[in-house]
Amino acid sequence: MSLRKSPNNIFVKLLLGFWLCSSLIFALVAVLPLVQQNHDQSELPPQLEEMLSKLANRIIDNPRILQPENMRRWNRFKEKKGRPYRAFLVDENSNVLNSRKPSRALRQFMLMADEAGKPIKHQFRNEFFFGPYLFKVENKQYALYGTLPEHHPRPWFLFFIDNKILTLSIAILLSGLLCGLFAWHLGKPLRSLKRSADALANGDLSSRVDRATAKRNDEFGQLAQAFNGMADSVEDMVKSQQRLISDISHELRTPLTRLKLSLALSRKKGQETQETQRIEYEADQLEQMIAELLELSRVKLNATESKHNLELAETLSQVLDDADFEAQQQNKLLHIDIDESIQLPLYPRPLSRAVENLLRNAIRYAQSQIIIRTSVTDELIKLEIIDDGPGIPDASDLDAIFKPFYRPQSARDRESGGWGLGLAIAEAAVTAHQGQIKAENMQPHGLIVTISLPR
Repeated sequence: MSLRKSPNNIFVKLLLGFWLCSSLIFALVAVLPLVQQNHDQSELPPQLEEMLSKLANRIIDNPRILQPENMRRWNRFKEKKGRPYRAFLVDENSNVLNSRKPSRALRQFMLMADEAGKPIKHQFRNEFFFGPYLFKVENKQYALYGTLPEHHPRPWFLFFIDNKILTLSIAILLSGLLCGLFAWHLGKPLRSLKRSADALANGDLSSRVDRATAKRNDEFGQLAQAFNGMADSVEDMVKSQQRLISDISHELRTPLTRLKLSLALSRKKGQETQETQRIEYEADQLEQMIAELLELSRVKLNATESKHNLELAETLSQVLDDADFEAQQQNKLLHIDIDESIQLPLYPRPLSRAVENLLRNAIRYAQSQIIIRTSVTDELIKLEIIDDGPGIPDASDLDAIFKPFYRPQSARDRESGGWGLGLAIAEAAVTAHQGQIKAENMQPHGLIVTISLPR
């Protein structure tokens, strides 16, 4: 496959990304001592060497300065610009002659200069050392070291040498930042794939992975292309299935119409019998079932309407009036609590049909009252339909009742249970709005159906 030939795949990206990231951090940390060493071993500037040279010439011209009682008199000197500096005279045994307790910094600088083998300069935290300047007096070897108390300029990156914890913290932070950017780069196409997969699972058959992800040359791009191909096939199969159901339902209406016409002609001829009445009843039932199937197919295909930004109360007004009338005929009370200010994008006819089916189902099983009410959150609009009927005894049926042709055991008889298409139509209409529908039993009895629509 091309993955073996192309370096643009996930394995190579992971390997190179983490390898380069760790190598970069290690290189930055490791190069600091080398830079410091080169800086510490830089040659002594001429002006500093001249300062030590003048002092050495004075000692050469006046050897009595080397006597112990005269050592402390020339501890501090001034250069031409007036800046004071301090000089240390060291004999051939590395003893500091003009200081009883040489500082640790001076001893450290003397070792650094000895390792360098030449005059150097170095900036400590509070002192700047330079030297040595070698000279002889009476055949004895001496060395002069100088120090300036103020801070002298040094490369900014050498600051990290003296602050190792800070350097380690910055290295960890930089490593985390680089790895985070790399992880974000790898996670971006995965997030796009997840969004598309979730949308497809929720019924949005038009969901596809974005072009930027699909055009990648690595495994993510190939996965995105495969996902889009799969989504195309799923959408075609589902729509073909719905069109097949719709076409079959339309075709069934033709012989059904002829059957009913034949029954009407038989009645005119006085041939009405108990069998013809049964045939007419079954034909009416078949016609209603075909109408339900057509409605279910139409809702799932969304072929007849487009979304409109409408008020929910106005959209459901006719359905609510009809439900209220039907409830009164059965001596039941319908409570309506719908905020008239709620407005959202809707498919008016599918949603109205969904609410109508749910209300009819609630009125059929309610003992005395039905409630339809709305509630609003930041992201959802909830529509609840509540009845005080027996509910659904078997809790496992609560999710299955929205499947086509499914009827719980308590509704097996055709008069009360229908064909199991009413709730399926409601579920299809809610799914078309990218919403959710669920049923729950209430205590001590009753059923609540909740429709959640995105705002």
